[in-house]
Amino acid sequence: HPVNGLVLHQLSLQDRPILYRAALSEMVVPYGDSDPMHSWKHVLDASEYNMGQLVNSLKLGCDCVGEIHYFDIDQVTHEGKVKVVENAICMHEEDYGIQWKHYDSDSQTTEVRRSRRLVISSVFTIGNYDYGFYWYLYLDGTIQMEVKLTGIVGVSALEARPLNPSQSPQIAPELTSPVHQHVFSFRLDWELDGGSNALYENQIEVLPTDAANPQGTQFQSVSRHLTDEASAKRNIAPEVSRNWKVTNPSSLNGLGQPVGYKLLPQASPPLFANQDSVVVKRAGFGKHHVWATPYADGELHAAGPYTVMHKGQQGLPEITAGNRDISDCDLVMWHTVAITHVPRPEDWPVMPVEYCGFHLIPVGFFDRNPTLDLPSSCYTK
Repeated sequence: HPVNGLVLHQLSLQDRPILYRAALSEMVVPYGDSDPMHSWKHVLDASEYNMGQLVNSLKLGCDCVGEIHYFDIDQVTHEGKVKVVENAICMHEEDYGIQWKHYDSDSQTTEVRRSRRLVISSVFTIGNYDYGFYWYLYLDGTIQMEVKLTGIVGVSALEARPLNPSQSPQIAPELTSPVHQHVFSFRLDWELDGGSNALYENQIEVLPTDAANPQGTQFQSVSRHLTDEASAKRNIAPEVSRNWKVTNPSSLNGLGQPVGYKLLPQASPPLFANQDSVVVKRAGFGKHHVWATPYADGELHAAGPYTVMHKGQQGLPEITAGNRDISDCDLVMWHTVAITHVPRPEDWPVMPVEYCGFHLIPVGFFDRNPTLDLPSSCYTK
């Protein structure tokens, strides 16, 4: 997609629908430095640069290894011509260690199964940065999105300004690099087991020390139904293991429970910029880690469909202003993932990969472990 880049359509497992569409919706890279060379920058890299048009042509043995299936893509240029990008998408399978294992001390026997995952990836070069987007599909139904960030960091000449390591650390004898964020908004259009879906927030609640909990060790998982767009504007809280679950109320598993999938987030900050800043007005999706909306035609863009020089129109804050009902609907979840980059000498002259992302994990989608049928023999090459 010219803006969203790599897109998954109609993702299912064992002929059971999970996601109708999953992709990056938008991203922004705001800088925290006071230097006039950097302080104004907060490019919406997906929509303002047309990230999808900047996809790399991948090379076997470098970008991807193993038994590879490549997809070429056709792009429309500014002149209205067709441009073919060879090997723009890479799909391959790879070993991923242990899927499950148990050693029985009584019989002194071990059962172990190997995990494999299907990898679907593309890499995009946007100015000085390179972004790899990797969807991992696991045998147990887990879905993972991993962003790999690399390339060349932005720099300032040390002689041109006084050293301020708290805003622009020195990374080389004559260079500094400003602190900044990379903030991604992923749009997840659910189709869990077909039909409509509901959204719940789960977190841990510590019980008070009393007669029922004399040692003060008890805690429990509590769940809250998020029924409208306002209540679904939520942020990560690792101190209570907060996560979010999508269910299909009309599809029950073998225990009589609605089938579900859990969004397991990575510890991630929201936008650091002041709430009245231009950055937050234009990239308001970065204020919350989770948003949810009922599906509506045209609502694909976390920062609005026309972002060049705009002031924030038609982004998620405006989309959700009507506080529509999401209690049981064709559910779309928007997940914000962010990484804060404080540059270091090791990032020069080319930055080693940094990672961010999230997992989607089945919760009651199956009646039991779906990988019990994996072969018991383990092969090595």
